[in-house]
Amino acid sequence: MNTAVQNNDFVSVDGDGAETRILLKGDWVIENAHAIDQTMRALFSPKSSHSNAPHTSTLDCGGLTSLDTTGAVLVRRFAGKVGEHCEATLTGVPDAHKPLLDVITCCPPPARMEPETLPWYISVLSETGEAVWMALRSFARLLSFLGLVLIRLMGSISDPGRVRIIPIIHQMDVTGMRAMGIVGLISFLIGAVMVNQGAIQLAKFGADIFVIDMMGISHLRELGILLTAIIIAGRSGSAFTAQIGSMVLNEEVDAMRTLGMDPIDVLVLPRLIALLVCLPLLAFYADVLGIAGGILMAWVQLDISPGNFIVYFREEISVDHFWVGIIKAPFFAAIIATCGCYQGLRVEGSADALGSRTTKSVVQAIFLVIVFDALFAIFFTSIGL
Repeated sequence: MNTAVQNNDFVSVDGDGAETRILLKGDWVIENAHAIDQTMRALFSPKSSHSNAPHTSTLDCGGLTSLDTTGAVLVRRFAGKVGEHCEATLTGVPDAHKPLLDVITCCPPPARMEPETLPWYISVLSETGEAVWMALRSFARLLSFLGLVLIRLMGSISDPGRVRIIPIIHQMDVTGMRAMGIVGLISFLIGAVMVNQGAIQLAKFGADIFVIDMMGISHLRELGILLTAIIIAGRSGSAFTAQIGSMVLNEEVDAMRTLGMDPIDVLVLPRLIALLVCLPLLAFYADVLGIAGGILMAWVQLDISPGNFIVYFREEISVDHFWVGIIKAPFFAAIIATCGCYQGLRVEGSADALGSRTTKSVVQAIFLVIVFDALFAIFFTSIGL
């Protein structure tokens, strides 16, 4: 530090070779910033001799009469410069200026920069690829979980003592009996609406009677089981995820493992078996209520008596259509139970994760049900059924 600059309007330097006292004085404000900067440059000019630099320096701010943000930055910068050559101490700061100097630091933290963003067309492709990859990973994990559940289910056949009868009966009551109201109501209304809309269109061609064929085939093959599966996925699948997820958050599943109990046997198999039994029965119930809705609407709108409707229905609608719908039920039940239980066991962290997993289980189950329904439709058409 060049101590030749002894005094000016802003800095006074006093001291011997071992210790130096630097008094900061005057108005350190933005109007004087250039003059203060020139003083600092003179004190730390390249011609200064560092061999005789002091060991310690005290920066006394007692002479400051005015200080603004620019001045506070300059004080901190000046203290940093002094600190490069010797041990520096900042003292005598007036109380009025302490808050400002506390806010201003000589080495502010680096500002966070906005990350580089890809062009929008590249970003769309990147996000699409990432979504597809995540979907494939999730589907692979779901298949792995389904395989584990089927292994435990096959093991229960050889060891019936592992089958928990009371939980199965309880789940049959919850997923089957208590769902009959909503399933029956929706199926009845859908059957009535199909006859109503079909009759309006077919009346243009004088083919009102064929509305029975349309309603019977579509409801028995597709709509009855599909609507039932979607209702159960939203009703029971979400309940499976919420129940098991809450147990995971409360560490009850970990406690089961500690006690030597397999969560698959205790939590998953009763729900899977109950749904495998109940969903075909609910599908049959939905078919009956849907046909009943169609009978009522045909009687009111087309003046087709229930007796004539049933006679025509029995003559024209093959029982194969009924079995096509019922055969799908166990597969849809396995999808719904597997998705609900899998997402429940994957819950971790907080209640937000529980809600996210519950939503994901419903969406995943409904998506897979529709996909498998399409595959079944193609398969049955290809074999002529």
